[in-house]
Amino acid sequence: MNHELISQICFAEIYVVPSHQTARSLFTRLPHGMAYADTLIECIATGYLIAVVESICINEMQQHIDPDAEVVVGRSIRIEHRGPIPPGAAIRVSGWVEQVGRRSTTFCIRAFDDHELVCEGQVTLVAADRKAIESTVAAKLGALRPSAVT
Repeated sequence: MNHELISQICFAEIYVVPSHQTARSLFTRLPHGMAYADTLIECIATGYLIAVVESICINEMQQHIDPDAEVVVGRSIRIEHRGPIPPGAAIRVSGWVEQVGRRSTTFCIRAFDDHELVCEGQVTLVAADRKAIESTVAAKLGALRPSAVT
């Protein structure tokens, strides 16, 4: 992880909300959401908004790590979803690095549509050891597979 270059990250992106990322669309696919999904407003689901913001931050950090040795993973996300964003609306997501740790980076983010501030918060990402993460995932997958009965 290149601390000096990461500390200088500043970005501005435009994202157009697709129709399949609404709360109604998402919750119809979730067991606990199917019963009330039809009552929801056709606006971006907070979960998708979080994923959009996180993906932009990961993309920025990804440019300053060794992808063979490191992988960028999320540590914490604090987002205030402040306003509805309908499908087709463009949001302007901007961000900058607030803090750089030994392996972590915290971004401040803000998103506006044509009318208001719709989102703000912080995203903390970690440049984790790729082999360690892959090993942990493999061990967990192995534990999920049924053992052969002898």
